Amino acid sequence: PYDAAYFHSYAHLGVHEEMIKDRTRTETYRAAILQHQSCIEGKVIMDVGCGTGILSIFCALAGAKKVYAVDASEIALQDIHINEEIDVIISEWMGYMLLYESMLSSVITARDRWLKPGGLILPSHATLYMAPVTNSERYSESIDFWRDVYGIDMSAMLPLAKQCAFEEPSVEFISGENVLTWPFVVKDIDCYTVTIHELEHVTADYKFSSMMQAPFHGFAFWFDVEFAAPVHNQKKRRSKSIETLVLSTAPEEAPTHWQQTLLYFYDPIEVKQDQTIQGSVTLSQSKENPRFLNIHLEYTSGGRAFVK
Repeated sequence: PYDAAYFHSYAHLGVHEEMIKDRTRTETYRAAILQHQSCIEGKVIMDVGCGTGILSIFCALAGAKKVYAVDASEIALQDIHINEEIDVIISEWMGYMLLYESMLSSVITARDRWLKPGGLILPSHATLYMAPVTNSERYSESIDFWRDVYGIDMSAMLPLAKQCAFEEPSVEFISGENVLTWPFVVKDIDCYTVTIHELEHVTADYKFSSMMQAPFHGFAFWFDVEFAAPVHNQKKRRSKSIETLVLSTAPEEAPTHWQQTLLYFYDPIEVKQDQTIQGSVTLSQSKENPRFLNIHLEYTSGGRAFVK
């Protein structure tokens, strides 16, 4: 049922229009296809979660011999029968906060069933980041508004306003100026080797040092993906070279439809410059719907402990 609801939501043209009009997203994929044209021309390609088929068309224009355009991936991948190896898997599988409503498990399934040894996966790597943020303007718009509503004190609404505004993660744009520290890598994913089991439970311990004195309103999450050929010698773990194409959703980069994902506190915490912010974050797949994420965040700052 959850798969049916998920794929039904993608039947609406507006969803696809938003993604295609995301020029950063679409043009980076097209550039990656052209950069790896020698691996695509005359080869067999699979586009996992093809949607309107724009990536399949880009591959065909790059000279692919055959393109399997697979949509409704989890269902279709179980039903389709392909009697040949795939040279390249391409997919725009990323969800908000990288893993929310992600289709990466479908890419892994296709990889394990059909990708030939040494085959190409685009994108090849993904990294999820987090960082503490300050965002007084957002807090003021959602919360402080109730302190003076046309001259009337409606502060009694504050608990409900905080719950409505901040109980769940918020997808919105922030800028680099909102970020209090250097980012922390929550999860680094190699699409050539990652397993479905590995994605069921992601946990990391973080430690930040605030670069300024400011109200600390919560944490932001964003990601980037790389389009690199496989590294056959894993000891030569890739470094981002000038040639490697990167699609980034970081606050300081060009905006994308993924924006950033914010986890706000109900009340801000004043932090001083160089103050330590540390704790742990755990992302686990929902048992009711594997496309959804449960987020457990623990943090301490200035001797105060919190759980969200």
